[in-house]
Formats: sequence, structure tokens, C-alpha cells
Amino acid sequence: MDWFAPIDPAKKNSEFIAVESKSFWRAAWGRFCKNPMAVLGLVVIIIMALVSVFGPIFSPYAYDAQDTANRYAGFSLEHLLGTDKFGRDIFTRLCYGGRISLSIGFGAAVINTVLGVVIGGLCGYIGGKFDTVVMRIVDIIYAMPSMIYVILIMMVFGSNVRSILIGICIPGWIGMARQVRSQLIALKEQEFAMAALVIGAGDARILFRHLVINAVGPIIVQVTFLVPNAIFTEAFLSFIGIGISAPMASWGSMAQDARQVFSMYPVQLLLPTLCICITIFALNFLGEGIGDAFNPKKSRG
Repeated sequence: MDWFAPIDPAKKNSEFIAVESKSFWRAAWGRFCKNPMAVLGLVVIIIMALVSVFGPIFSPYAYDAQDTANRYAGFSLEHLLGTDKFGRDIFTRLCYGGRISLSIGFGAAVINTVLGVVIGGLCGYIGGKFDTVVMRIVDIIYAMPSMIYVILIMMVFGSNVRSILIGICIPGWIGMARQVRSQLIALKEQEFAMAALVIGAGDARILFRHLVINAVGPIIVQVTFLVPNAIFTEAFLSFIGIGISAPMASWGSMAQDARQVFSMYPVQLLLPTLCICITIFALNFLGEGIGDAFNPKKSRG
């Protein structure tokens, strides 16, 4: 036997196991689809958004149209979910309330995430005096209750979506900034960050392509708290009467109106409450699934 004979090309790769190459986003989507609760949450949020956007288009009633002769009507083909004390169609008002609540929730989450990632990332990466000064400013902002900012802004700019959004975003980015800062302080000492610095990568590339991407899991988890908190804040303000002004509809204001007639018409309070609860649960399931899917430690899962 010739021990040094060249190997047959047909047998060269006989034990090679072919593995399909997947991009980061494709692998993350595959992991996300394997989480049934996350997929359910995504489906529910999409349905809520579609109904909120297109529901009033197909409804023959305006959200502020009153019909005093048809007050407290029950479920029917004419009014799918009945009418309130002014004869306004509840289905149409729930759709408009969904527009406001979802717009505030996702709008505040996007703004707070961008501010928190940028500011927290710079503090964690640069450090030194810059980090010290910014963190002291953060402590000053965080010392005042967040609800005070919302109320003060609404006193100046009035009761509208813009005022609530600004009031929520003033202190809302602080938690995200602290989370990102703590993650980057630990990550920038890792070998991959040092290697990127040695090969000449720029600060912006190291910060966003190497450090922030490896902290995306905690960032997504933090976002899951931002959206529900914003929705609850808007609902609470509207419930106590200082949120969205009449005749505009929001889930919180509808709950406040229904509270007065809860003993006689409990369904009118149950409907906006269910919308809030279902949305919050769906967002939590969705956020948990996204956090697991984009976790780099599960890239081989």
C-alpha cells in the first residue's frame, strides 16, 4: 500500500458537512419565528395597527359625531360595539384611540431609543470628564418625577399628542442611556473591540458596528418597557382628565367616560381596558422575542 498516494478527489470532501450560510438578520428572523408567543405578539400588534388605521375609513361615523337619540345602544350591525352617552360610535372611537395610543407609544420609544443609544454610547465609549458631566445632568433630570415634566409641558403647549410626547421623552431616554453606557463600558475592553481599534477602524465604526450591535439584546429589552410605559402614561393622563382633550378619543378618556356608568354599562369600560391590556401583553411578548432573536450569543442557535 502506498501511504503517500494522493487522495481521490471524490473522497476528499466525503466527510464535509455543508451548512447553509445565513446573514445576521436572516438568522435573527429564523430564531424569532421559532418563538410562538413572539409571533403571536407581532400578529396582534399588526392587527391592532391595521384596525386603528383603516377602521375609521370604513366606518360611516366620525369619532365626534353625536346622536343623542341613540345613546347607550348595544351591539348591532349599525353600531358594532354600541354607542356611548352622547350616541358616538364606540368602534370608531376605539380605532381613533388606538391611533393616538400607538403613535405615542412607538413615537416615544423611537425618540428615547435614539437619544439613549447615542448619549449612552458616547458616555460609555469616551468616558472621562464627558461621561461625568453627562451623568450628573442625567441625575438632575432623573431627580424630578417624570409625570411632572408631562404636566408642565401640557400646561405650556396644551393637551395634545405633541405635548404628551415631549413630556414623556424628556426623562424617558435616561434608562436607555444608562443601560447602553453600562454595556459599552464592559464591551469596549473585550478582544474584538481591541482588534477593531488595532486594524484602524474609526471611532464611529467601533461604537456602532462592534459595540452597540453586541448590546442590542439589552437595548431591545429596554424598548419593551418604553412602549408600554408611554401608552400607560397617556392613558393615565387622559383618565384623570388632563390628557387628550375632548372630543378627541383615547383609550384612557374612553375609560374615564365609561367609569361613570360602569354599574349599568360595564362593557363600555371593558372595551378600552381590553385594548390597553392586549396591546401591552402583545408588546411584551414581541419585545422578548426580538431580544432573544438579536442576541449575538445565540447566533449559532
